[in-house]
Parts: sequence; C-alpha cells; structure tokens
Amino acid sequence: MPAFFRSAGAKMPSAITPRDYSLTGPNSQLAGERGLADAQWYACAISRARLKELMQRRDGPAVRDTLLWFGLMILTGTLGYLTWGTGWTILPFAAYGVLYGSSSDSRWHESLHRTAFKTVWMNDALYEIASFMVLRESVPWRWSHTRHHTDTIIIGRDPEIAVPRPPDLVGLVLSFFSLKSGPREFRRMFLHARGRLTPAEATYIPVSEQPKVYRNARIYLAIYLGFIGWAVALRSFLPLMYVGFPSFYGAWLLLIFGLTQHAGLAEDVLDHRLNCRTVYLNPVFRYLYWEMNYHVEHHMFPLVPYHALGRLHQELKADMPKPYNGLWEAYREIVPTLLRQVKDPTYHVKRELPATARPLSPVAQAAT
Repeated sequence: MPAFFRSAGAKMPSAITPRDYSLTGPNSQLAGERGLADAQWYACAISRARLKELMQRRDGPAVRDTLLWFGLMILTGTLGYLTWGTGWTILPFAAYGVLYGSSSDSRWHESLHRTAFKTVWMNDALYEIASFMVLRESVPWRWSHTRHHTDTIIIGRDPEIAVPRPPDLVGLVLSFFSLKSGPREFRRMFLHARGRLTPAEATYIPVSEQPKVYRNARIYLAIYLGFIGWAVALRSFLPLMYVGFPSFYGAWLLLIFGLTQHAGLAEDVLDHRLNCRTVYLNPVFRYLYWEMNYHVEHHMFPLVPYHALGRLHQELKADMPKPYNGLWEAYREIVPTLLRQVKDPTYHVKRELPATARPLSPVAQAAT
C-alpha cells in the first residue's frame, strides 16, 4: 500500500465537531474580530511598471479562444447529431459535454473578472452565456465571487469554500456529474424566481441588484422549460443533450481542475501562497482551463488577464512555493489529505515557502 494511503488511515481524534462555514453563523463575526475579514493580504514584490504591463487587457486572445471554443462545440455537436441513434454518438457528445459543462467554468470566471476582453460588453456577454452553461446564476455568483476574493477560504466569510472540513466524500463523488451542486442550483433558481434569496445571499447581494436576480432566474427557467418542451414534442432526448444535460454529464473535468485550487490547504490565513495551488498543465488543459492553473498568481493579482498569468508566474516564482508538476502530483497530495481530514478536520497541507521568499507580515503570521 502506498505510504500516502497508510498515513491517511492513521489514528485520529474520535470526536469530530464540524466547523460552521455559514455566512450567518458565529464564525462570520469571529472572522471580523480576528482581523480576517476585508483584511490586507500578502502580495509578492513586483515593480509597478511590470504589473501595469501584465494587467493590460486585449480583445485579441479572448476573441480567438472564444471563437475556437464555440467552433469546437458546433463541430462536436454536429457530429453528435449525425451519429445520434448509434453507439458512435458517445464520442462527440462526450467532447461537447466537456466543452459545455467544464470549459464554461473558466470562461465564466475570467469574464466575471472582466479581464478576458478589453471590451466590457464582450466580457459581460460571455459571462451571461457561460453562467447559464455552468449552472451559476450570473448576479448572485458575481457577488459571491467578489466575496471569495476578498476573504479567500476565511470561514464564515467565503461562500465558495468547495471542500469544508470534514470533507463530504460522497458529495465530492456526486459532484463529478453535478449531482450535488446541480440540484442545489436549481433549488436556488426556483427560490429566486419566486422573488426570494437565501439568508447567506442576503449578506452579500446588494438590495439594488436583487430584482436582476429574480428576473434572470425566470429567464433561465423559461429556457430550460422550452428545451424540455422541445424534447417532448420531438419525443427525443436529443435537444437536452445540447442544453441542460451537458451541465451534468460534462462537468467532471471542471471538478478535477477545480479541486486543485484550494482543497486540503490552510483556512483562515492571509497569504494566498498558503491556501491556493499553482499546477503546471499541458497546453490542451491550459486552453480548456484558461490558465486558471496559475491560481496563486490569479488570487494575488486578480486583475491580470488569463493570457498573462504564465508571465506573471515567471516574475513571482522565486517568492512562491514549488508548483505542482501536473494533475497527478497535485492529486497525490489532495486525495490522502481529504481522506485524513475525514477523521482529523484540523489537518491541512502546509505549503513550504522557498528560502528566497520574503517573510510574512506580522498580521499574516498571527493569522497563520
């Protein structure tokens, strides 16, 4: 048995008290008292001139990559139609599903930050399309993600902690096909369509934005109902293979990429080098993921466009922990860590900073 599986099964405390990750519980107030809410984060040293250069937004790279993305979906979707009713249809729809249900996540993310394109309306248009595809309502998630960047993996403040401790391993397995997150998002959609928010959402969505939430939820549901009606009229599941169902059967790569971002790392620290991962990926994966594998760099300087993150990494790497050499190396750490956290929720991966790294600030040291 590999050593990392043996260590995951080591004897741990028998009494496990899960922490309260809700945004309306006592840990929300505690985070403020500890100076962790809306705090000053550690940032690697980089000249203002170089950072300004890297922050330059351009339409060209994102227009090219987006046209290729839509072109690939049209190609695979056409092949799926032509092979429908045969065993061969599995291959094109498998590819279409990943492009629709997984790659939409990174497009959603970059256009949310409005860094993908220089032209604002292009960012907003792609954001609305990708939000629908990835089953994330555009208005609530824009404000949720703003909070995620302000208070990254701060308990009681961050609404996007994907793997709370102790981890729900069954839920993670279900998430490979959005069988946990998908129904939850639809429940929220129905709630919003009735003109209501969850208590947590009410803590970060401004009152002025709430009518947009309700309107968009009704639009989303109308589109889904339209495709369901189309499928019923045709007496065929085919329309739902293009809209709706790929958000489930194509979501597996989203989870594989997404867990590398923060899973198993430190909570309640003010240094992204300790709660984010940078993972080297091959060119195909970097395209599908839109360079979000440079995740420490992105969180530290979120206004740098995706196509400049590789260059930003070169500027900062002397002050960074060693990057992971591919998904396999990252998951050799993530899997045993999550298994161990089931029994010992206090355990987490402690990222080692290089000898060349600058020391933490006193505030960051206190939090760590």
